[in-house]
Amino acid sequence: MRFMVFVKATPESEADVMPTTELLSDMGKFNEELIKAGILIDAAGLQGSAHGKRVRFSGSKRTVIDGPFAETKELVAGYWVWELPSLEDAVAWVKRCPNPHLGESEIEIRPLFDADDFENAPPEVVAQEKTIRAKNERKRTGKKK
Repeated sequence: MRFMVFVKATPESEADVMPTTELLSDMGKFNEELIKAGILIDAAGLQGSAHGKRVRFSGSKRTVIDGPFAETKELVAGYWVWELPSLEDAVAWVKRCPNPHLGESEIEIRPLFDADDFENAPPEVVAQEKTIRAKNERKRTGKKK
């Protein structure tokens, strides 16, 4: 199973307060553990929402909204994409993670859908999704097939 693991934002991360050298080192070590365990697919920290935009959809209309966005508790400061056998395994790995911020922090774990999860997906869409995922995996790992 694949999981999106969100590091939730804090007022400090939204104010572009950089992590300490110690935290960067600790996170680097944790990421190395994830790589060695074959779990990590992708990871990155995100700049504060002041550097971003949202696009609101209403029928065919698109409205661009400039950041910053007000509700810090609803924002994401970083993410990982992991592949593990179960949600319980993902929880166990998050418990090993260094605290991503000074003070209280929160990390959210959400399973990702696979094309097979959509019962109404046409077979060609399922096949296309599997082909895309296989190509991305080969690119990520450097394997030919």
